[in-house]
Amino acid sequence: MDNPTSRSILKDMTHENDILIVGGGLNGPALALALAQAGHGVTVIDAQTSEIRKDAAFDGRGYALALASVRLLRAIEIWDRVAENAQPMLEIKVSDGRAGEGPSPFFMHFDHAEIEEGPMGHMLEDRFLRRAFLEAMDAEPRIRQITGKVVAQAVEGAGVALTLDNGDVLQGCMAIGSDGRASETATRAGIKRTGWGYQQTALVAAIEHELPHNGIAHQFFMPPGPLAILPLPGNVSSIVWSETAETAAQFDALDDDEFMEILRPRFGDFLGDIKLRGKRYTYPLGLTLADSFIAPRLALIGDAAHGMHPIAGQGLNAGLRDVAALAQVISEASKRGEDIAAPDVLARYQQWRRFDTATLAMVTDVTNRLFSNDNGLLRLGRDLGMGLIGSMPGLRRSFIREAAGLTGELPDLMKA
Repeated sequence: MDNPTSRSILKDMTHENDILIVGGGLNGPALALALAQAGHGVTVIDAQTSEIRKDAAFDGRGYALALASVRLLRAIEIWDRVAENAQPMLEIKVSDGRAGEGPSPFFMHFDHAEIEEGPMGHMLEDRFLRRAFLEAMDAEPRIRQITGKVVAQAVEGAGVALTLDNGDVLQGCMAIGSDGRASETATRAGIKRTGWGYQQTALVAAIEHELPHNGIAHQFFMPPGPLAILPLPGNVSSIVWSETAETAAQFDALDDDEFMEILRPRFGDFLGDIKLRGKRYTYPLGLTLADSFIAPRLALIGDAAHGMHPIAGQGLNAGLRDVAALAQVISEASKRGEDIAAPDVLARYQQWRRFDTATLAMVTDVTNRLFSNDNGLLRLGRDLGMGLIGSMPGLRRSFIREAAGLTGELPDLMKA
């Protein structure tokens, strides 16, 4: 992480005790609020201004927030800002089949009524969650927000220094990388990554439909990749449609009417007539896992630490669990009078989160490979497996609790 260029241009700036968070997307602000509310000074650095980030237009992006993530948002006083725009997910239906042929007779059906805690989660559009985070940070005196690109970083004794593209240097007691799958914070720290692409692309859009979805989420596995239909408020659903990269590029080049003609036989008619709402966009699918979540006076969270296939809808949820775990490790260390960025303190965070996220990444990887093909034997095996899970209440309940984020060692911010 040491960088002589950064050392040579250090300026005498205040906030040496701040925790510096690089990346102002979703996980970074969530951690900033959790830490600030625990009494820590925090600086959040992002290349885009908060005005640009607040002005996100509706484009179909939404998040399936597990119940544990909703608890975190409630604990850091975000949930009340977004609850009226959230849609409870009451059921999940998982099926296998081919476009235009309908699903196989074997499927899995998960109902929130089988657990005591309430809905398994909520769907929420990106625009509402992002704006809520920015407004909450604006109102928090312990958080300062800086617009700029970090170009260098260095460990300076018992602290760190981050150099911005305008020459300013920010000093703090530690740095947090929350700057995405191509995290430059991780790269500058010498952290390598393990991963691969799937030769798949996700097509994302919002769809209006005639009939109510009744809070039911659908995951339809097809040979090229899964189609997720996720309920939003009103008669609207968000789709995440995985296709081969070549086919997705062809579909993306179509105009809206042509795109909908391709989607309809895959979507089906169970919600009546459908039409596109807002923009659509694409992103390539792959797996990436940082070889370490920590370095001297540095920790990684969210996509900077791990990026996985959206097949289980756990990307943001895994990041928010990082947030809750790291906030707890830092706060407990501070209460004990420890250096919050000492190697043994950061090792507690890594021990807590790395195995869980690596396991989740591998599960999503295997699931995608198992279902994204048209091999007859595999199709039979996976369909029988879904039927078996669907017929066993105890196993089904375990899957529901996993989807709700209620398994494993929960951080305090994610407990009821």
